[in-house]
Amino acid sequence: MGRPGPVSLEQRLKAQALGAGFDLAGIAPLGPVGTGQSFAEWLAAGFHGEMDYLRRGAELRADTTRPEPGMRSALVVALDYGGRQPSGPVARYARGDDYHRVMWDRLDGLLDWLRHEAAPAVRGRAFVDTGPILERDLARRAGLGWFGKNTMLINPTRGSFFFLGALFLDLVLEPDEPFAEEHCGSCTRCLEACPTQAFTAPGVMDSRRCISYLTIEHRSEIPSEFRAAVADHLYGCDVCQEVCPWNVKFADELREPAFRPRAAIGTKGAGALAREWLELDEPAYRETFRGSAMTRARLAGLQRNARVVLANLER
Repeated sequence: MGRPGPVSLEQRLKAQALGAGFDLAGIAPLGPVGTGQSFAEWLAAGFHGEMDYLRRGAELRADTTRPEPGMRSALVVALDYGGRQPSGPVARYARGDDYHRVMWDRLDGLLDWLRHEAAPAVRGRAFVDTGPILERDLARRAGLGWFGKNTMLINPTRGSFFFLGALFLDLVLEPDEPFAEEHCGSCTRCLEACPTQAFTAPGVMDSRRCISYLTIEHRSEIPSEFRAAVADHLYGCDVCQEVCPWNVKFADELREPAFRPRAAIGTKGAGALAREWLELDEPAYRETFRGSAMTRARLAGLQRNARVVLANLER
């Protein structure tokens, strides 16, 4: 047997990403996105609701070379947040510390490693859900999975309970093979299980009907026609992921300590949490949710949700 060939920089970088705690890693070239037209049509239909930042950043999202000029490739990563946790009134992703900070720090650490090990002058920028990037498109291009009918990126060995992030680099790296296949087949469990029937077609979601949107991004009162369907969902919704066969089979236990449920959430039921939230004033809210992704909804949004849930529980 001959000696194994030298390990490429791409292989080393992906191995370093896995060693840093990420669960998936792949490399994608930057450029025009494959979902640009469908994203434009989605915006034109008004399916983004009150998330006007999506419309304002549409031009940047259409081409991944635009948000940070000079970037050529991206290391795309996924970090699991534990799909085996029990259901509850708060979506699994939001029960622990803010995932943005956790992933930014690790991606910045990978950039430091790259500068030390291979490319001292390399420029890079970490993106985690806050920049004008269509992360799913980039992740599919990096070979991490396909788009499920519930619009989530699904990986054939991990399901979909994971966050996506990317480290943009001004290096030309050898990309991984894009994920070209789709493995949902004839299954429509996610579409049928949605409490508000938010999917207008397989792979197309009207956010204005989605419980996650209504309880997090939506700033107005929750429309009366959806309040009963919100049921006991205080923040977010995992229903379309819970019923997905790929998650039923492959979802993992929670392993990341940062994502363990905070004491403020714990295993409390919806009614107890809702009553606690209605007692919060602004200083208490800031203290309770410091370093949590749940600040996205603001105190007014959490208390609005609490009133809707309590009304549902009292029916």
